[in-house]
Amino acid sequence: MKILIADDHAIVREGIKLIVKTLPEVKVIDEASDGKEALAKLTKNNYDLAILDISMPEITGLDLLQQLKYHDIQTRILIISFYPQEQYAIRAFKLGASGYLSKDSAFEEMTKAIRKIAAGGKYVSAAFAEKLLFNEVSSTNQQLHESLSDREFQVMIMLAKGKSVTEIATEIFISDKTVATYRARIMEKMNMKKNAELTIYAIRSKLIE
Repeated sequence: MKILIADDHAIVREGIKLIVKTLPEVKVIDEASDGKEALAKLTKNNYDLAILDISMPEITGLDLLQQLKYHDIQTRILIISFYPQEQYAIRAFKLGASGYLSKDSAFEEMTKAIRKIAAGGKYVSAAFAEKLLFNEVSSTNQQLHESLSDREFQVMIMLAKGKSVTEIATEIFISDKTVATYRARIMEKMNMKKNAELTIYAIRSKLIE
């Protein structure tokens, strides 16, 4: 098995490598330090599985999933994140991810997830599966940001982090005008007027650190 590990924190990559190296079926481990490098490697090389951080510079994990779908890259993807699963997991699965794990998951859970995904399955933690089963992540308890499209959600997070319209346009390869249109839709759907309100909301909802 050939695996790519993409995370902008070297210490996290090393930790994941230690786990991956315990699996005898893994023959090659490659690394990427940001989303842009990960995309370049995924388009050039054939990996059985890629373990991607959801929050990376250059290209985020969610945006990378969109890029992989656009380029019809079939590599199975395990998303890892410090953020609560219910905030990001459903979007990640809709974009083609095969699994979603918190970075504080136990050693045994990550090895189980890797093996299940490599065999063609899907993986979520037992705790998150239970929430889905009992409809704790549902439209009846929908938070404001859950009404946003995937691209609107992406732009909202970037605005909440303090990025300008021009910075966002450059990073996700769209025009300033298009970003401004997304911003207007986001503000209307979330009943807000200022970027600072988005930041406060995102922090309180644990969407950003």
